[in-house]
Amino acid sequence: MRVLKFGGTSVGSTKNIQKVIKIVAHSSESDRCLVVVSAFSGITNKLLTAGSLAAAKKDDYIDIFKQVSDTHSAFAKELTNSNPEILATVSKLMSDLEALLQGIFLINELSPMTLDKLASFGERTSAIIITAAFKTEGIPASYKDSRELIITNEQYTKAAVLYDKTNQNIQEHFNHSDAQVTIFPGFISSSEQGQITTLGRGGSDYTAAILAAALDVKALEIWTDVSGMYSANPKLVKQAKPIKSISYHEAMELSHFGAKVLYPPTIAPVMQKDIPLYIKNTMEPEAYGTKISLDSNGNNQPIKGISHIENIALLTLEGAGLIGLSGVSKRLFETLSIHHINVVLITQASSEHSICVGIDAHQAQIAQEAIDAEFAYEISQYKIDPIVVEKDLAIIALVGERMKSHQGVAGRMFRTLGKNNVNIRAIAQGASEKNISAVIAQKDVKKALNSLHERFFEDQHKQLNLFIMGVGNVGGRLMAQIAQQQEYLLNNLNLNLRVLGISNSRKMILQEEGINLKNWQELLDNGEEASMVRFRESAINLNIRNSVFVDVTANEEVAMTYGDYLRNSIAVVACNKIACASTFENYSELKELSKKYNTQFMFETNVGAGLPIIDTLGNLIASGDKITRIQAVLSGSLNFVFNNFKSGDSFHDVVQQAKTEGYTEPDPRIDLSGVDVARKILILARESGLKLNLEDITNEPFLTQNNLESTDVPHFFETLKEDASHFEKLVADADSKGERLKYVAELNNGKASVGLQSVGPESDFYKLEGKDNIVLFYTERYPDQPLIVKGAGAGGDVTASGLFSDIIRLRQN
Repeated sequence: MRVLKFGGTSVGSTKNIQKVIKIVAHSSESDRCLVVVSAFSGITNKLLTAGSLAAAKKDDYIDIFKQVSDTHSAFAKELTNSNPEILATVSKLMSDLEALLQGIFLINELSPMTLDKLASFGERTSAIIITAAFKTEGIPASYKDSRELIITNEQYTKAAVLYDKTNQNIQEHFNHSDAQVTIFPGFISSSEQGQITTLGRGGSDYTAAILAAALDVKALEIWTDVSGMYSANPKLVKQAKPIKSISYHEAMELSHFGAKVLYPPTIAPVMQKDIPLYIKNTMEPEAYGTKISLDSNGNNQPIKGISHIENIALLTLEGAGLIGLSGVSKRLFETLSIHHINVVLITQASSEHSICVGIDAHQAQIAQEAIDAEFAYEISQYKIDPIVVEKDLAIIALVGERMKSHQGVAGRMFRTLGKNNVNIRAIAQGASEKNISAVIAQKDVKKALNSLHERFFEDQHKQLNLFIMGVGNVGGRLMAQIAQQQEYLLNNLNLNLRVLGISNSRKMILQEEGINLKNWQELLDNGEEASMVRFRESAINLNIRNSVFVDVTANEEVAMTYGDYLRNSIAVVACNKIACASTFENYSELKELSKKYNTQFMFETNVGAGLPIIDTLGNLIASGDKITRIQAVLSGSLNFVFNNFKSGDSFHDVVQQAKTEGYTEPDPRIDLSGVDVARKILILARESGLKLNLEDITNEPFLTQNNLESTDVPHFFETLKEDASHFEKLVADADSKGERLKYVAELNNGKASVGLQSVGPESDFYKLEGKDNIVLFYTERYPDQPLIVKGAGAGGDVTASGLFSDIIRLRQN
């Protein structure tokens, strides 16, 4: 003998009910089957809504009643070939329902007892129709009303089962029944006085478990619309995995903390009889599903699942008078019990200064008033503070029986949440160590679940979610590099790189599930109007773990938003050097925010495109070395210009070539004025530990005053033509001495300068070709022969590569 229960979605359509009939027909070939069915999908909600509307004297309840009646009539006609006897029975039930709703409307009352009577119509009607459907398909099923067998107390809407009488009724019935298939309505029961009661929302599972335990069957099967229990809610965690086997205790913990596949009280009856419970998928009957039994059989995995409960309020009772005061906890919980308020989490500090309890947020107001009334005297004497209520919270829980034999699980949990800026308001862990629970802000639930799932279930895969602003020359090449390497990174570095947001100056697109990089340009062209504010707010409000803002612009306004991202635990990767070269106070604040929120701020490309200049400097300092001097050619743009500018050439044409090939900023004045190089040496100075500002950098421009006073880029190029002789003289003077022009940055004795220099063959800069950069680090360990970093320092591909490297390095943090 076995018990099969089919939930609302399994009987949510006539097509699905035909699947149910096939599943039961197959099982009944070898076993007697007890089949428990729920109301048709959505019917219970409609019944309760109709009741509420009727009690509120709103005629709208009539429309909902008609929907309920029409649904049952349609199902009965299709499943029974319009069997007149069944249609008459359904019609009678719907007439009774209509009369009940009219009564509620007239007396303007909906008591718990009436609510149970109202809610019972869903299961009562569905079970009768489904029994007839079995018979129509040639399966001789028998109908049995659960109210005749399951006896409860009179705690309406969530009645307690009286097991002695219930078990006796069930056993006596089946001692006299030889039906191969018996259909039961789930959820409903009756009191000893014969009143209709219910077992709580989700109670059909419980009905099945009660029958299974009373008859000591070989298995209980709960058929639903998912293939078993999952490691997390698959609607919130896309990488959630089905759990093949799990212990009774683990399943009970997961269902208590919000795993909706199973109604929590279902476990106890079958656990006492050691009856295996299977969670199966009606839509995929061949799928294994989840087996729940005494043994978790989890290959020593400490965590079996992550679950959560939303809409939690945290009540805190505290005060100096609590210390050493006996009976406070007893009074607190008695008060909550009297008002039928269920406590889902308890935590108390060892100092006895405070007690925190988590409850359903809908009951917070009642709880607050009741507790304040109970402790009114102590509050008036200032021994205890008025109860503090915090709302918009949720509980997340790690569940696993083998947690107790694995060290560091709690540490990894809290460290993961902390890295993602998920603040923990309260913590609870029982001595049995089957779960660790934490209260967090409800807005952080999705991020917390995904972060923890990634940490405990995804074989150390890490997901980075990118929001990229600026997809022109460098940004476009970055997108191409990401698209090219996505599969490699996933397979070889366990790094799942997704782009969730893209923006240029005209359009932007944001997609929580990730943007298809094969046609991102087309998607962007059809995106919404670009808004820096909306882009930032969207990235923050999505609140997704491991989010990264990538700035590939040269925009000052964008650079000033980094703090907003860091405060929301969104890492920042930037080739825009304006932020790090702004005031020292802003630079310091960004570094502090990065530390405070445990969020990376990466800007390697600020100085040498793809060259590891800042990284090398950081490693020198971290290892205990001290920087004494830095000499560098830090502008690939200017090096390209002066390596290609020969005597007799047009300086205007060389600069235009550099701009066209992407070696300069869109506004070449930034490069040629020396401001860009000054910003770079300033950043290196600050990373060396010096407190300098841009105005502290000595900048000797080689441009003419006419060039510097140009109004825009086209005008600037005109002035280059006008002052061609000035530039011709610069290169001629260098040629006459057998030297070359290089734009050099220096840091020495705490002072920094940038300027054009004529260098001879003995200089490390003399043979610097093309767009290359070079940095010479003189330190206490490298006093004579400097540590040299040299390579391409400009160009779209290498700058994009530098950004990409910074992004990949985030995986290590």
